[in-house]
Amino acid sequence: MHTSIGGDSARVRFSNEFGSGPLVIGSAYLANRAGGGTVTGSRPVTFGGATSVTVPAGQTAVSDEVAFPVPADGDVAVTVHLPTTAGGTMHGIAVQDTYVASGDQAAAGTLSGAKTESSWYFLSGLDVRNADAAGAVVAFGASITDGFGSRLNGNQRWPDLLADRLRAAGHTVGVLNAGISGNRLTVDDRGESALNRFERDVLSRPGARWVIILDDAINDLGAADPPSAAELIGALGKLVERAHGAGLRVICATLTPYEGAGYWTAHGEAARGEINAFLRGPGSGCDAVLDADRATHDPSAPTRFRPAYDSGDHLHPGAAGLQAIADAVPLDVFTR
Repeated sequence: MHTSIGGDSARVRFSNEFGSGPLVIGSAYLANRAGGGTVTGSRPVTFGGATSVTVPAGQTAVSDEVAFPVPADGDVAVTVHLPTTAGGTMHGIAVQDTYVASGDQAAAGTLSGAKTESSWYFLSGLDVRNADAAGAVVAFGASITDGFGSRLNGNQRWPDLLADRLRAAGHTVGVLNAGISGNRLTVDDRGESALNRFERDVLSRPGARWVIILDDAINDLGAADPPSAAELIGALGKLVERAHGAGLRVICATLTPYEGAGYWTAHGEAARGEINAFLRGPGSGCDAVLDADRATHDPSAPTRFRPAYDSGDHLHPGAAGLQAIADAVPLDVFTR
């Protein structure tokens, strides 16, 4: 997994929340990724002092703190041995290589006979300790936040690019990517809805002080049973209220254009306009606005991406569009 800030120690989070049986982690290690299925500087991970842990179905496990020099803007490898068959909890579109091999090779420097996957299994986070950190910002959304369409292993999702901006500006702020491709704001579909997963994926994250709410509602607008603009505005308002109640500042992002995408409709476009007008207005309750729409739309055709920012499917921004979104995040919110 790719880091935002560095630190001198870390904890690893594993999830069996969607499993149907126990997840047995026989052993786990933290290491620096050296390319391919090769690692260096491997350190054992423990759980309450034990080298293994059994995570019941529906539960999570957080490791002990491991003394480990976490690099900023670097790759950390988490290697796990699973002695029994396990399944059920994964992050489908990681845009990052994962290596899978037979047998107990968790302590090996190089995996033998590994095959390459592009999903994350069971791994749900890396908590980094840095005494100088001001906190973390959670990027919360769907496929645009997840990094769909960005270059494999390129770390060019807009949250990655935001982390680059924050470091360059002298801010020690962790960036946590909580995007799920296909996710919706109001209805469970690809993963639990934004409303249902907000507690787990944002409010309960250690060190979270800010949240950026971006693109879930686009999938609601494109659904066969789209909620009204008023319903989506109400749902966004609930997220803002819950974040404020937990002491987080909220950066609300306008919805990017998507005319030309397979599920675009004139009705959905009208609702997008209403939502964006609300978010830009004084009554949204947001602490700041990331105007992703204004940053990416074609001035001569505002319901579409600028051609240079379009990945080609008219729904997801390409590399230049992801950079434009990251560049539009107001950094002053991190110093107020």
